[in-house]
Amino acid sequence: MRLALIVEYDGTEYSGFQYQKNARTVQEEIEKAIESLTGEAVRIKAAGRTDAGVHAMGQVVAFDTEATYDPGTVMRALNARLPHDIAVRSAHRAKPGFDPRRDATSRLYRYTLLVSGTRSPLMRRYAHRIHLTPDLDSMRAAAAHMEGTNDFANFGGALEDPEASTVRRVDRIDLESDGPPRQVTIDVEGSAFLPHQVRRMAGALVDVGTGRLTVSDVEKQISMAGDAPPARALPPQGLCLIRVKYEDGPF
Repeated sequence: MRLALIVEYDGTEYSGFQYQKNARTVQEEIEKAIESLTGEAVRIKAAGRTDAGVHAMGQVVAFDTEATYDPGTVMRALNARLPHDIAVRSAHRAKPGFDPRRDATSRLYRYTLLVSGTRSPLMRRYAHRIHLTPDLDSMRAAAAHMEGTNDFANFGGALEDPEASTVRRVDRIDLESDGPPRQVTIDVEGSAFLPHQVRRMAGALVDVGTGRLTVSDVEKQISMAGDAPPARALPPQGLCLIRVKYEDGPF
């Protein structure tokens, strides 16, 4: 039986999602909990490999098991075994061969900014603080150049395969604020992303909003892939994987 889990986690104390030798990862903790429940050593597949310090509300993972527990029992039993900063929000029987990464049609990430002259102990794990109030209209104008299918070479980290394409499709970018902005969110939805791409996109938008870059500068970063200065990446704690979509419903 193949099971799929919707997982939420605070990534602060982890070296990313993907298993790493001699480092604590979200994947390792989930696999340990599954083995404790089923007695089976499994390797889970995930929709996204979030970096160290990045969070998730809607990560999707899948694994095969010979156990016959119903999904609700699996959810409750895993939550009893997982550390406090990882939780299974729901569990589902998945179609045979379901692959949470390859079958995904889009992923929604949210980057949260705190606009404040003083630090916030409560928000420090979940937002990046900026001092200047950003110009949201300029940020939205720059974001419009990022939407669609483009070469994001100036917005991505190193790829495992240096010959791999850096072209990606961004379906939408939405910016919202809570009035006189104390908190600004940048929602980025697309089919797939390069390493660090969303954090670099958010960095470019913040730089436009605070006057360090112009909208034209961002347009050049998009149109002159590899030949313009790369966008800077914002810190990981402001980023969260919100949701993963699939063509035929959840699974």
